[in-house]
Amino acid sequence: MSDNRPIGIFDSGLGGLTVLKAVQELLPNESLVYFGDSGRTPYGTKSPETVLKYTFQDINFLLEHDVKMIVIACNTASACSLDAVLKQYTLPIVEVVGPGSRAAVRTSNTGRIGVIGTPATVASGVYERAIQAAAARLTPDQPATYLGKACPLFVPLVEEGWWDREVTALTVREYMKPLQEADVDTVVLGCTHYPLLQSAIQKEMGEGVTLVNSALEVAREVQAVLTERNIATGSDSTGSVSFFTSDSVEKFSELGSVFLGHPLENVTKIDIEAR
Repeated sequence: MSDNRPIGIFDSGLGGLTVLKAVQELLPNESLVYFGDSGRTPYGTKSPETVLKYTFQDINFLLEHDVKMIVIACNTASACSLDAVLKQYTLPIVEVVGPGSRAAVRTSNTGRIGVIGTPATVASGVYERAIQAAAARLTPDQPATYLGKACPLFVPLVEEGWWDREVTALTVREYMKPLQEADVDTVVLGCTHYPLLQSAIQKEMGEGVTLVNSALEVAREVQAVLTERNIATGSDSTGSVSFFTSDSVEKFSELGSVFLGHPLENVTKIDIEAR
């Protein structure tokens, strides 16, 4: 039995394309509907109440496309809204915090783990709780030491397309100082925008520090849920992708094309506030 309905993915902007790319590569038969809320980005500086409102609007929009699963490709939305979302909706929900935390614990040799994220994500404490829980289960003989660092300028840099600029390198240097001083050996990119700055972050932290990009872990989680629920698309299907944005179609298409390595088609602007 197969289920050819699409998977819905949303983020506060371009960052969730890192998750979409990983899902596409792992599950090429699956069709995807992506919404990037660039018109209201960043979520990470908004109040938890506002993020919750945005999250419900984003999910309700994706449900208009008869999706079989929702992927919350936004750490801030996961941190502020997951409990409420799980109570409100019955279809499968995959988020980014748990997979990234488990990967960090498995990766770290010393247990010293840093997490960089938006102010809302770091303030929520969700990663600290998830990492401590994962360490207690996966590495009980090596407790985890957690250090969170908010990086509020990273999302605007990504949304502007300034992935490899001098101002980006200087901003990365300033934000990474506490993690370097704490001698972490693993850093979780706790926002799906941040992998677009991965080269600059890796250069600053050095090759001895492992960066955990949650996108691949999320794609594996999606695959596992599809199998468990028996809702994977048939193997004879060819996946399609539809893109939606709440801001400029031209800018979204231009920057998204650079990241994904091919022109973006089927990009539509929507008024998400009207949902």
